[in-house]
Amino acid sequence: MKKGSDPPRQRTLPEMVQEQTTIIVELDPPRDLDYSLFLEGAIALKDAGADAVTMADNSLAMTRISNMAMGTLVKEQVGIRPLLHVSCRDRNLIAQQSHMMGLYVLGIDHVLAVTGDPPRYGNLPDAAAVYDTTSFEMIRRIKQLNEGISFSGHPLKTRTAFTVGAAFNPNTRHLNKAVERLEKKIAAGADYAMSQPLFCHQQIEQVAQATQELSIPIFIGIMPLTSYRNAEFLHHQVPGIRLSDDVLAKMARYQGEDARKQGLEIAMELVDTVHHYFKGIYLITPFMRYEMTAELTRYVKSKGHEGGIAGCQPSLL
Repeated sequence: MKKGSDPPRQRTLPEMVQEQTTIIVELDPPRDLDYSLFLEGAIALKDAGADAVTMADNSLAMTRISNMAMGTLVKEQVGIRPLLHVSCRDRNLIAQQSHMMGLYVLGIDHVLAVTGDPPRYGNLPDAAAVYDTTSFEMIRRIKQLNEGISFSGHPLKTRTAFTVGAAFNPNTRHLNKAVERLEKKIAAGADYAMSQPLFCHQQIEQVAQATQELSIPIFIGIMPLTSYRNAEFLHHQVPGIRLSDDVLAKMARYQGEDARKQGLEIAMELVDTVHHYFKGIYLITPFMRYEMTAELTRYVKSKGHEGGIAGCQPSLL
């Protein structure tokens, strides 16, 4: 490379997933000020072969260290791509644009626009929810920054280059309605989608069938379970997550380390099904047990790059 020339452009995740199995792993920022375990987990995930570490934006309305701060540490100290969730819940439009401009300055260019869980679910239930904008509108506004235009319509003197993701929740009674909602996000400018975790092989197949005509890649969520109590909580208490009776029954048989082994085995079986239809896999780390998602990452990598194409499954056409 000649002196003074620009470095080669790094491929975006949507570009990568069209060619090979691509793995995003979620690692929640800590709820206290000790972030050593978080960085340890990010290093382990990079070493396992993850393509990006994604960080929620105060998920379940629980106060955590800013994902902007943790994303910067991941990028600079670990050397793996950060993918930040951007919630509509906590910032008005002024703060949202300021936040996005800050990400641009820090060189963080992959985001996921989400509505955000209501404050009543979190540790500060009396906090005000802003919701100045919807996730649909947030996607459109971020893509507007890519045109060099601010939220207010004024020029920014340069353009951002954000790759914008959309949340996709197939865990609904009417899958077609969820797909229609995702289509609206695609129309708003979404470049890829990340799904809520799925726990049923048949449901994964149904999602593949329902999304085969979509124009963007989908990263299917897989979350290893740690215990029967964990499984029950997710099934009954967490919006957008539904477990099959078979998975609940399997987890009910085990405790302690045996339960975690069973949770990992269930996740690997689900990965096998996802791999048949999709090349994008989104692993969600439970309770900072990064060794579980690192093991799953290695398992995915061991299967090679063959598989379906997210958003266009040839085996179903």
